[in-house]
Amino acid sequence: MATRQKLEALVDEAKFRVRDLRKSGAAKEDVLAAMAELDIRKQKLHEELEKHKDTSFNREGFEDLMKRRFFYAPAFEIYGGTAGLYDYGPTGCAIMNNIQQEWRRHFVLEDNLLEISCPAMTPYRVLESSGHAKRFADIMVKDMQTGDCHRADHLLEDAMAAKMNDDDVTEEQKAEYARVQTMADTYTKDELKSLFEKYGIKAPITGNELSDPMDFNMMFKTEIGPTGENPGFLRPELAQGIVVAFKRLYDFNGNRLPFGGCQIGTAYRNEISPRSGLLRVREFPLAEIEYFVDPKYKDHPKFKTVADLELPLYSADDQEHGRVLTTSRLGDAVANGTIANETLAYFLARIYLFLTKIGADPKKIRFRQHLRNEMAHYACDCWDAELQTSYGWIESAACADRSCYDLEQHAKATNQELVAAERLSTPIIRDRVIADANKGLCGRQFKKDAKLLFAHLANLSNEEAEDLEAKLKEGNATLEVEGKSLEVTPEMIVIKRRQEKIHERKFVPSVIEPTFGLGRIIYAILEHSYACREGDEQRQWLSVSPLVAPVKCSLLPLSNKPDFDPLLEELCTMMTEEGITFLKDASGTSIGRRYARTDEIGIPFGVTVDFDSLQDRTVTLRDRNSMTQVRMPMDAVPRTVARLSRAQATWDDVVAEHGLCQTGSQ
Repeated sequence: MATRQKLEALVDEAKFRVRDLRKSGAAKEDVLAAMAELDIRKQKLHEELEKHKDTSFNREGFEDLMKRRFFYAPAFEIYGGTAGLYDYGPTGCAIMNNIQQEWRRHFVLEDNLLEISCPAMTPYRVLESSGHAKRFADIMVKDMQTGDCHRADHLLEDAMAAKMNDDDVTEEQKAEYARVQTMADTYTKDELKSLFEKYGIKAPITGNELSDPMDFNMMFKTEIGPTGENPGFLRPELAQGIVVAFKRLYDFNGNRLPFGGCQIGTAYRNEISPRSGLLRVREFPLAEIEYFVDPKYKDHPKFKTVADLELPLYSADDQEHGRVLTTSRLGDAVANGTIANETLAYFLARIYLFLTKIGADPKKIRFRQHLRNEMAHYACDCWDAELQTSYGWIESAACADRSCYDLEQHAKATNQELVAAERLSTPIIRDRVIADANKGLCGRQFKKDAKLLFAHLANLSNEEAEDLEAKLKEGNATLEVEGKSLEVTPEMIVIKRRQEKIHERKFVPSVIEPTFGLGRIIYAILEHSYACREGDEQRQWLSVSPLVAPVKCSLLPLSNKPDFDPLLEELCTMMTEEGITFLKDASGTSIGRRYARTDEIGIPFGVTVDFDSLQDRTVTLRDRNSMTQVRMPMDAVPRTVARLSRAQATWDDVVAEHGLCQTGSQ
């Protein structure tokens, strides 16, 4: 494993070097040398992976279980389905609800977040200001005969994979194809066009010619209202709704920072070619937090509670220099600058604790820092929480310090003041140069544009006001206001100087943004929990955490005789009163088969009512993971299951209290 990690890191290092050289316009021989080195490293990694190929995970069996027990399945299936759209069945829906409830307990309650619910329908201007309308795009190609669309980088990756599997491929060619496959998501439209021509890539299935690569905006466009004059989009994320509501949230919070707004909801992305089940879809559940802080003070009062926590951090520096993933103490990572600030580190810790609490395998979690060429120009730092699956490492959550960018963009677009204020203990005295307009004269001259002029003059800095004063001494001056040229005369503007006493500091808050792809998280924890019983490959089961399991307990009479009905009904009532979800199975099937059925959907505990129960009101309680059982008073079962399901007790605690009992079935 260490060798594999080292080789993966070396491949990443070479890949990023090729990227940087190409983007910087380096000499062709330097780029070719870097690409040759990437080929060598890719080949070594391929040999290592082949040597230790993991065939233990049965994806076909897993996907069959997901559909058969209706965790999720393609939506509109009887009509042939539509790619990228899925139904969550009763089990999947229950897990989703439980994860959302735990998310609220873990984040909203712990950090006093303000939860809101914003519309999915978003006006064009909002997403234009945020930059989504222009930049939220992937590169696609079209089948020239059928019109079918394909994401260009995915098509290139698949074509290279096919070429590597050709019988007559040479090692040299294989290395070349592997390099192109690795770099697929970095190529420009022109570079993709050249590669498609070079390798003769055609449309899959049909073999038809493909169009030139083109940008495709992934937002679903629509019209708001019947006039066609109010375009909008289905939101591609939840963040903008929270950011736009900043003023109301700030007021609700008593005009105090820091605070966080959050919401859980559905987002939409018109993926060109959805793939990999729940991992790349067109409609998906998200949970997002926008945590507003003073840019000068990004420490966090609760950071000390997580400072000693060690996290698997894959820093940008480690990636760029070919070093392997390391585990680092968060306090040290902040102190040495690996993580930009305490608030960002605090939320990374909270994300890790949340993922492990709901059942993600700690060995399959890593935090990967964005590289310089991945980071938005305005961002201070960004980390992805990645979960390892049979599809590789997938981004399932992220945490970014987005600085003041979003609030600044929306303030600029709306002429609204999206700021916070800090009361100063000692007032500041400063000189002000003010451009004061003759409102009557300006109003008559500029009419409805006069308001724009007044707002423009009010926001002039001292230097800008003095510059205007100098121009007016020479005659008229032209001001550029909201895309309009307004010519003012010396009679319209009076420049005044005075001293101001400043009692508060106004500033645009920075935003720390944790984001969670709940669909991806659900998929990963289901994969992490999937297994077959030792010695019986047909007996599949899920070790889903009791905290988020779809059903907490099964109620199973030893047989379907009516003698057991009164006790079963009593148990049902007690479970309901305790708030425990349960599944009653009184079929005539053997108890062993019924255990297996409940194990398949991850029910962590099972209560069996047997003939002894009729005599002494005791029942057996079975643990799914160990398949061991205890006998205990029936009246104590609901409270015990509740404590186990809420992580307030462990199975070992129950065994210590009641002792194991021997039964014929597991």
